[in-house]
Amino acid sequence: MWLYKQNTERMPTKNFALIGVGGYIAPRHLRAIKDTGNTLQAAYDRFDSVGIMDSFFPDAAFFTEQELFDRHCTKLKGTDRQIEILSVCTPNYLHDAHMRYGLRLGADVICEKPAVLNPHNIDAIMKIEQETGHKAYNILQLRLHDSIVALKKKIDEGPADKIYDVDLTYITSRGNWYYASWKGDEHKSGGVATNIGVHFYDMLQWIFGPVSENIVHVKSHDRVAGYLGLKKARVRYFLSINADNLPENAVQGEKRTYRTIMIDGEEFEFSAGFTELHTRSYEKILAGEGFRISEARPCIEIVSQIRTAVPVGLKGDYHPLAKLPLAPHPFGW
Repeated sequence: MWLYKQNTERMPTKNFALIGVGGYIAPRHLRAIKDTGNTLQAAYDRFDSVGIMDSFFPDAAFFTEQELFDRHCTKLKGTDRQIEILSVCTPNYLHDAHMRYGLRLGADVICEKPAVLNPHNIDAIMKIEQETGHKAYNILQLRLHDSIVALKKKIDEGPADKIYDVDLTYITSRGNWYYASWKGDEHKSGGVATNIGVHFYDMLQWIFGPVSENIVHVKSHDRVAGYLGLKKARVRYFLSINADNLPENAVQGEKRTYRTIMIDGEEFEFSAGFTELHTRSYEKILAGEGFRISEARPCIEIVSQIRTAVPVGLKGDYHPLAKLPLAPHPFGW
């Protein structure tokens, strides 16, 4: 961080706007904007529980109506406060529309994952990039994690014909509120695979190569389990938001989240080092080295295929936790 602050002394401050400032992920973007020495000029959210802004940019304009936010940002054009970068932290199904808005506003865009819900949306965004001359970036922060970067280097430098056996297990407990929110609506969130897993799928294909096979064994409102055949790996995965799926060691440790990747029977440790990844993502983008929207295509294709797949059941090479009994929907759906 110290080195970056030294570099920013020679870089002009950028004017940011942020859509979705009341959401879960917004504080990481607010901190990234501040820690990279830039200024938030305006923010928009339908909800006004945004006191977090006082910790970062208390002087930023705030709006609860898109029309007034747009009017304000438009009026700033041609001034020293013109919006140069729009950060998008809205619900998943709105990312596409808000990226389009930012590009046509005359700004570059930084979008939280998933970039979009469907691969064809990426094509449309790239077309608008060409029309406007501005760029859309996606937060793919696991590619910047030191341990993951080191793993990719190890795999790249290893035997070219080696195929690794990988088990991904990610359980992040969510209460019943989840199903009443947009996150519980597959049409808005993309379902469990998209909402909590898209960055893991991106990481796996980035390290082990493109997908040759995508099989879904189990899929329900609270979990998804399946198999990915990658160029250099056979991946079994289990993703869940159900606390009842947590292993005993996590429950006894009073942990609500369990995350592990086993590679050829050995655990790959990457539990630490997450806190600064959004700031590092912003650093890369501001330096012209960020991950463009086109780079999100492989992981969006993976989750899109999972969402539309018909589960085959417990056949073939499936994750051991796929055998856990399915739970009823908390609302009886």
